[in-house]
Order: sequence, then C-alpha cells, then structure tokens
Amino acid sequence: MKILVTGGAGFIGGNFCYYMLDNRPEYKIVCLDKLTYAGNLSTLENALKNKNFKFVKGDIADKILVDKLFADEKFDVAVNFAAESHVDRSIENPEVFLVTNILGTQVLMDACRKYGVKRYHQVSTDEVYGDLPLNRPDLLFTEETPIKTSSPYSSSKAGADLLVHAYYRTYGLPATISRCSNNYGPYHFPEKLIPLMISRALANESLPVYGDGLNVRDWLYVEDHCSAIDLIIRKGRVGEVYNVGGHNEMTNIDIVKTILNELGKPHSLITYVKDRKGHDLRYAIDPTKIHNELGWLPKTKFADGIKKTVEWYLQNKPWWQSIISGEYKNYYDKMYNSPRG
Repeated sequence: MKILVTGGAGFIGGNFCYYMLDNRPEYKIVCLDKLTYAGNLSTLENALKNKNFKFVKGDIADKILVDKLFADEKFDVAVNFAAESHVDRSIENPEVFLVTNILGTQVLMDACRKYGVKRYHQVSTDEVYGDLPLNRPDLLFTEETPIKTSSPYSSSKAGADLLVHAYYRTYGLPATISRCSNNYGPYHFPEKLIPLMISRALANESLPVYGDGLNVRDWLYVEDHCSAIDLIIRKGRVGEVYNVGGHNEMTNIDIVKTILNELGKPHSLITYVKDRKGHDLRYAIDPTKIHNELGWLPKTKFADGIKKTVEWYLQNKPWWQSIISGEYKNYYDKMYNSPRG
C-alpha cells in the first residue's frame, strides 16, 4: 500500500505520517508539502530516516508536478491535509485560501481519477458548520448539519468538501471526508492557541485571549484523530462524511488557565484583547456515526492530553523556538541544498 499524504510537514499531517509509520509499517508514505510558513520539514526529521518514507516539496495546486508524482509513484490512497488553516490569516488574505484549499483539492482529485487511486480522503473541519449557541449544550454538529461558514477559511474548506462530493457523484471518485474538532498535541504551529499560550507562558510574556475568553471548542488529541483517519481510509464507506470529535468541550479561558496551572505560572499573565471578527461562539462534534460504523472513540481525555502536550513542548524547545525565531524556514536548505561531504 502506497499513500500520498499532502501537507505532511504540518501539524496534523506530520502526526499522521508518524502514526502510519508506527502502526502500518508495511505501508509506504510519500509526503507532498509546499513548506509554506506553517510547513516545517524538521517536524519530519525522524520520519526521513525511515526507508518507507519519502518527502517531496511541491504545491498541490501545481498540476504538472502533481501529475508527474502520481504517474511515478502509483498511489493506492491519497489523504489531503494540505490547507491554509489559520482564520486570522484568511481574514487578512482570502485569496491564497481559495487557491490552496479549493483549486488544490481539484488538482489532486483529477490526478486520482486519471491514475485510478482507490481512495481519496479529504481532511476537513467542523468550522464548515458555523457555530452553536453557548446556552444550548444539547446541540451538536452532526453530518447532517447544514453548512454555514463564518470565515474565508471555513468557506474555502466547505467549498472543497462540496467539490469532493461532486466528484464522487459525477465521476464516481472513491472519496471520503472527515470533519474534525480542534486538534492539539505535538508539532502544533505556535500561532495556534495551545502552543502559543505554552510558549508565551514559558517566556513569562502576556497571554492574549480574544474577547471574554468564553468561546467554546471541542478538543481532540491529534493521535486520536490520526487513528480515525486510518480507519476511514481502510473501512469507511465511499461518498460519506464522518465527524471526528473529542468529547472535550472547554472555553478558551479555561484552556489558558489549565496551561498556566500545568506550568506553575500566574494567571496575571492573561491579557484580554479585542475579539476576532466573526468569532464563532461554540463548536461541538457528535461522533456517533464513526463510532457506530467503524467502532472509533477518542482514547485521550483532555486532562491527560494537555499534560502530554505541555511535556512535549518542554522537551522539544528547539523545535518551537526555531519557528518563533524564523530559523525553521532554513531547514529545507540545510537538508537538501547544502554541500555534502
């Protein structure tokens, strides 16, 4: 089995590469990543030592490159993690989100059709459903919840999902989609909430919290998410959407306080800042379908997952410090463009 993993130098994609190398050692993994600001080749440093892993630098929207890659590698499965994903950045510059998240998805699916890939899997987000009211904890996102996006980011992901479904209906592409809640864990890019708060708390810097901090997210430990995707690409029904949630709803301010408590830092570091435009109130996933059909449940409780995550950042300071300094952007050149003795 040979699997293409796009966006594998990012947070969830990188964790998925490691999960598959560990749990499916007979598989061959090819990672395609453009290495934009959030792609970090050093995330894959240990994977690059594995004979069943190969890295290719490139853009999923580059038709010529993608076509040649599919022709050369003859993939059985393609899993698309590649996406521009930061909401704040999408508000500032929507265009790049449309190109990568929608047109890039089209290029990949065209290649899958041309070369007879057995399964295309689109990694999506619960943000395509919009948000839920804070005063209705009984309401959850199901696969039947109408799409109602709030940001250019979520709109681009919803557009990609609709395109995937269209390719399944029109061309018979053997495709599946998963929509996940907020992930956390190792290799998370430091601009996102949890790693940002950890890095700033360790530096005794202020911790910026949007609005009143009462926005609610459902948190999913990244390894649990990877196990769900592995199940879907092997056993999921073609043409279906599967919601993947963590059963860990928490307010942003409680997340921040938990991190401070884990690090033994004072709550006085918290600083409330102007709220994000169109900030969604609450996300909550109902993962009943994937549990009933595939037997999946999240294994990691938030109290345990956040401890493991904080510990990972404490033990891997060079990784995230190189990102904050910008040095990580030179890693590819060091690996591939420097003279070898």
